[in-house]
Order: sequence, then C-alpha cells, then structure tokens
Amino acid sequence: MNIETAQVSRQGNRSENQDRARIVVAETRVLLTVADGMGGHVGGDIAAETAVETLVRLFQGSDAILDPAEFLRRAITAAHEAVVALGIGLDPELRPRTTITAGMVFAGMVRWAHVGDSRIYFVRDGHLLARTRDHSAVELLAQQGLLDDADLALHPLRNFVDQCLGGDPALPTIDVSEPQPLLAGDVILLCSDGLWAPLSDAQLAATLGEQLELQASLDTLAIEAELRATPASDNITAAALRWLG
Repeated sequence: MNIETAQVSRQGNRSENQDRARIVVAETRVLLTVADGMGGHVGGDIAAETAVETLVRLFQGSDAILDPAEFLRRAITAAHEAVVALGIGLDPELRPRTTITAGMVFAGMVRWAHVGDSRIYFVRDGHLLARTRDHSAVELLAQQGLLDDADLALHPLRNFVDQCLGGDPALPTIDVSEPQPLLAGDVILLCSDGLWAPLSDAQLAATLGEQLELQASLDTLAIEAELRATPASDNITAAALRWLG
C-alpha cells in the first residue's frame, strides 16, 4: 500500500485530555480509530483508552479479515462490552462512556463505523464526499429539516450525545458505511468534536485537499480549532490517511 498517515491530539483548554487515537498499519490493511471520552462522566479517559485498545487488539489478532463490515461491528461491540465491564469493576462502580470512530482501508477500499458524535470525513480533491452523521439530539433536528448544519455548533443541545460506548449494557447503534473505492489523493479523517465543531466542513475538506504533508494539514486544523474555541476549547484529536495509489 502506498499511503500517508498522520495524527494529532491537543488538550485545548481542558484540565486533561480524554481523547485517544491509534493508527495501525498491517501488510494489506490499515485501521484508524479515534475515541472521545465523555467528560460529563467520570472515567472518560479510561473508557476511550479501553475502547481504542480493544479495537487495536482485535485488529492485530486477526490474520485475515474477510468481511470488514462484520469486523467493525464485532470489534465495536467488544469495545462497548469492555467499557461496561470496566465500569462495573471499579470501586465505587462507575459508568464511564466514550464515543468511537473506526475506519479500515483494504484492497483499495475504505469502510468505516462510528458511535456518538466523533466524525469521519471522506475528502477528494478538497471536496467533501461523505461524512458520518452524529448520534445526537441536534443531528436529529437537522435530519428533520428543523436545523441547518451551520447552526449545529451553536445549539444549546450540541453536546448531548444519545449513543455511546459504555454506560448501560444495551448495545448502542453502530452505523457502518458501504465500501468506498479510493482514488489517489483521497483523504480519510477521523476526529473528535473538538476539531470539527469550531470549523466548517468546507474548511476541513479544503485544508485536507491542499498539497501539503498530511501532518502539516492536521496540525494547521488543530491549531485553528483551538484558537477559535479558546477559552473553551475541547480536547482536539484526529487521525488521517491519504491514499497515494
């Protein structure tokens, strides 16, 4: 595979960084994952760490992944169960929660899955081809035509996530994409809401479409997101892959 990868994580104006990200490159496939520990609940950092490490362990332990969609569902289900078990095992018992995004690149294709309001963007030539739709109250309003995308970041319910890993044992909704063919220059971006909320989709796509090193593009976006959100900047984390053909 001819690819370029990059990742970034900034604490922002928070007292700690509860985001986690990993990129794992195997011989014929790549896993990218980002988790955003939910700061309104104790243990968001360990929830995110547990979720990401569960996905990585299953990915690295699979000699052959014949069905990426089935793998993503199975791995995210296992991550949810691991975070629930983590909370039960704590003294006192807690219910840590986290979002999750996961993308797999294989055989010139990409497929992704997510739970919560961390996002995945698919960018080609500086234009947004697709992105995930958040599991949130404001996203539901947008889908019903009651709220424009531009108003999502300003809505008072913007931080209310209705699906996550951890918390209750019931399995959350796991959205899995159809396989998408990759062309040279395509970029896959996974990120927490600390990155996407202060920036427009168009700005994200345009910056990722520039002929810069991918790491430089991610750093530029993360710094801009932090500056725009200061003094209330969230943790800012992203992992990205550029397909070079």
